[in-house]
Amino acid sequence: MTQSPELVLTGGTVHTPSGAVQADVAVRDGKIVGVGFYPDAGRKIDCAGLDVLPGVIDSQVHFREPGLEHKEDLETGSRAAVMGGITAVFEMPNTNPNTDSVMRVHDKLERAHHRMWCDHAFYVGATAENAPELGALERIPGTAGVKIFMGASTGSLLVAEDKELARVLANGHRRVAIHAEDEERMNSRKGERVSGDPSSHPVWRDDESAMLATRRILKLAREARRPIHILHVTTPAELAVISQHRDVATCEVTPQHLTLAAEDAYPRLGSYAQMNPPIRSEAHRAGLWEWLRAGVPDVIGSDHAPHTIEEKSKEYPDSPSGMPGVQTLLPLMLDHVAKGHMTLERLIDMTSSGVQRVFGLVGKGRIAAGYDADFTIVDRKGHFTITEDWLQSRAGWSPFTGMELEGRVIGTIIRGHTAMWEAELGEAAQGEALRFAGCL
Repeated sequence: MTQSPELVLTGGTVHTPSGAVQADVAVRDGKIVGVGFYPDAGRKIDCAGLDVLPGVIDSQVHFREPGLEHKEDLETGSRAAVMGGITAVFEMPNTNPNTDSVMRVHDKLERAHHRMWCDHAFYVGATAENAPELGALERIPGTAGVKIFMGASTGSLLVAEDKELARVLANGHRRVAIHAEDEERMNSRKGERVSGDPSSHPVWRDDESAMLATRRILKLAREARRPIHILHVTTPAELAVISQHRDVATCEVTPQHLTLAAEDAYPRLGSYAQMNPPIRSEAHRAGLWEWLRAGVPDVIGSDHAPHTIEEKSKEYPDSPSGMPGVQTLLPLMLDHVAKGHMTLERLIDMTSSGVQRVFGLVGKGRIAAGYDADFTIVDRKGHFTITEDWLQSRAGWSPFTGMELEGRVIGTIIRGHTAMWEAELGEAAQGEALRFAGCL
């Protein structure tokens, strides 16, 4: 190195592609320039006793802007992200209006630039009408790809029929994200909903609703020779099927489905436990962990989907589905690591390097020379309680409030800038658009 680094993270346990090492990490011009020992630097951050992880990426969030800012906006959602150790997010298209055109993608990118605290990309929502344009839309710099809602959820985006799904998959080349619930089956089962009883939610949106959609989209993806990414998988049976289609399909699980179980969640939380696909039984949760340990789920996404307390307090089924989660993703998963449910290496793969691999992110996802200087610094032995005053989402609540966790997020560094340290935000939001190999 011919020039001294501008920033050095000193003394921490650094998690590199080759494994964990006790070393310094040197940064210059927002990039990692080396891992080793660097006594000279313009600025030092003491990480002694801490773990320096590659910047954690949340590849599924709903920040509700434009049109639904009373629930969340790009600034508040990204503030919550960096407070929880998240350095980058992929934001979903079911806003108002939907993100389904060149103009609307650029509108989000303009709103986000240096107003969001973390780096970001935006999904394009697939519709029957915009299917012919999706190949061009997915190549807009700053887009995470195309998102398909096979079953209705929050918002109006829906592509339910096989013929329309095939048209969407035929246009473009990048990996398509899928909300896999079968609309026809759910429409036929609306009578299973019990007024005032959110525990009937997984009875209505049952296992078969998820499995039917997953089998359909796997068949269509294979016929189209198009890679897909199945979001928020909730049933072990789906993971068993996906494991047989790894050439075309990757998949995601969420902290909610790995942490909550219906037997406790609905009596305790009521409609605050309501999301799509639903929180299911303890047997489902245990099955998800078995398949996670077998290596099938590729990434963990929060599916951060905030609604106000007033909205969530409505009587089921008038209450909306979704819960905040971007700020609690990493604390919850660190606690699972501490409890022995997964290794830290597996968590890093599912929140950093795995996201880079699945989606073709450029310059993110690992601590290596030439990559962006994105770091999530954690105290694995620290204890932490989720409290409402810590939460930054405009929603103002979490299903995990009061939980005592082992593992504490200390800092969030993005391209060498400190976005958060010890629960204090940095001086200014400096989030920029992510880059992908499919649309440079």
